[in-house]
Amino acid sequence: MQRKHNKAIVSVAKMLRNNMTKEEKHLWYDFLKSYPVRFSRQKVLGKYIVDFYSAEAKLIIELDGSGHYTENGLVHDQERTKFLEQYGLKVIRIPNIEINRNFEGICEFIDITVKQSLSQLR
Repeated sequence: MQRKHNKAIVSVAKMLRNNMTKEEKHLWYDFLKSYPVRFSRQKVLGKYIVDFYSAEAKLIIELDGSGHYTENGLVHDQERTKFLEQYGLKVIRIPNIEINRNFEGICEFIDITVKQSLSQLR
């Protein structure tokens, strides 16, 4: 992976951390912040900033708003996912609407995914 802390985008990551979307805030404050496996938010990984990252579980969680479902957005997300997966990271994408509609189910899905990732790493 490229340098862990790409200085060119660290300030952007800090800005994103201070200006999270309501869905990111909901997932962070109501689930991931107190989750037993540590997650970071707005983490710089190479040339990208990911929404949530667990080094222990080698897992990235991306929350996707409507811009991700355009032709350009889909292509960009595929390139980004391919880049991150080269380093043994698993990327899961969750539509923002699902955070609002089915928060409990999303939390269960994340919990199962983390546990599966950890069991495969041991």
